[in-house]
Amino acid sequence: MNFPSMKNIPPIYLYLSSIFSFVISNLVREKSPLFYGIFLAVGLIAFLLGLYSRISKK
Repeated sequence: MNFPSMKNIPPIYLYLSSIFSFVISNLVREKSPLFYGIFLAVGLIAFLLGLYSRISKK
């Protein structure tokens, strides 16, 4: 899958979005396990995309 719009996003924004989703996942952990898993997965994916974006630009 090739997403040209993802290549234009700076890695710092992906890192910040992953931190934001990790924080939200911890806030909803006790109330809704489904949203906990969703936000945790989104945070992990955003972090890995940021890492990949940073490595591929070097």
